[in-house]
Amino acid sequence: MCFQTVTHVSGILAGNGSLSGGRYKGIAPQCGLVVGKVLNNNGDGTVDHMLQGIAWVLKKREVWNIRILNISIGLGLTLKSGQKENLIACVEDAWERGLVVVVAAGNAGPRPGSLSPIGNSRKVITVGCNEGGYFGERNSLCEHYSGREAEDADLRKPDIVAPGTDIVSCCSQVRHNLYGWQNAYMEKSGTSMSTPIVSGAAALCLEKCPDAENYEVKRRILYTATDLVEPWYKQGWGMLNIDRMLDF
Repeated sequence: MCFQTVTHVSGILAGNGSLSGGRYKGIAPQCGLVVGKVLNNNGDGTVDHMLQGIAWVLKKREVWNIRILNISIGLGLTLKSGQKENLIACVEDAWERGLVVVVAAGNAGPRPGSLSPIGNSRKVITVGCNEGGYFGERNSLCEHYSGREAEDADLRKPDIVAPGTDIVSCCSQVRHNLYGWQNAYMEKSGTSMSTPIVSGAAALCLEKCPDAENYEVKRRILYTATDLVEPWYKQGWGMLNIDRMLDF
């Protein structure tokens, strides 16, 4: 992802909110970050770069005690032969090695079958976005472009949804001048913003239960979600409910 998106996603997950008096604090502000950048500053990259990035995380996971792999990148729906299979095998390898793998559903919706290829795994947690009515009848709700599987597909995705519209987080263009800090925060929208919210919830779960396995974290997140009474292909198990998850 580009540097600006890396900064924004990192702030959603672990920002301390210091320049906002704590107002824009991240979901898990005390967790550590290991950041792997696989796209250039224009947001362009290749599937090979993604595979190399995941391999790098696996190589470093024991060195830095990496427990969660957040992938806030929605890939194109048209990939070369074998690329989708390689991606799924790669994220499932990360899951088998004990990482909680959380990936974005992508922003190619609302067409059925618009799920990002990297989310097509039964093991990983695939995150869509749906505001759950929080913003009334706005036409710009993330649910309109949140990626989803086909209604009759064997694979039921996304797994869960989280807020993703106009999320305020850290901005890479922050500057300090005579008037103080400028451009410290910015708004961005999409499943790339929903994903670190769920990853932050996973970090809080591991903070409370440090010996929990990745499948136990996934179960806690999904089983405690709030049902939005939407079709499965749109909401998965429902809206992330962190309070309920921590009490589960």
